[in-house]
Amino acid sequence: MTQPAIDGPAPHAPEPTRPEGPSTTGHHPGRGGTAWVKAAVIAAAGVPVGLLWWLLAPSGLNLLTGNPDLATGTNTATWLPRDLVLAGLCLLAGCIAGSFVSGSKHQQPTTGTVLLVVLAGAAGALIAWGTGVLSAEWWGAPADTSASASVAFSLRSYAVLALWPAAIALAIFLNSLFPGSGGKPRA
Repeated sequence: MTQPAIDGPAPHAPEPTRPEGPSTTGHHPGRGGTAWVKAAVIAAAGVPVGLLWWLLAPSGLNLLTGNPDLATGTNTATWLPRDLVLAGLCLLAGCIAGSFVSGSKHQQPTTGTVLLVVLAGAAGALIAWGTGVLSAEWWGAPADTSASASVAFSLRSYAVLALWPAAIALAIFLNSLFPGSGGKPRA
């Protein structure tokens, strides 16, 4: 049985304050906007990915195969492998970036952070494409594109550019489904 309050209503416990947590923009108090820094690093990674694309791909510097038959874009057999090299590099960069951002078992990235880094992945893919094409213009042999624009070092399948942001999103999604132990050994 409850007793009625003699001096008025019973005092209530104060409302718990909401802890300062990450906002949807990924800014953490005291951390200086780490989501923005991660996004900038992901986008800037497009420069080395683009350079690697030009160095490794057929009709680029062709270090991957070394086959002299695949050294120029006039050989149509180089066009698909050239796109596939960029596809593989974008997929690798996206998986690494997604793992870099995915967080730990107890602290998953916010929706805003995920959106920001996926957009940064798209920017990184565009930067990689531009860097590869620019590298070919600067350091590659001039190409006669009168027969086809694909003779020059270029990208024929623009869908390749979606692999980087898609790989980031997939890596974050898989990490949220199967979180690791946070680097701690299992008991």
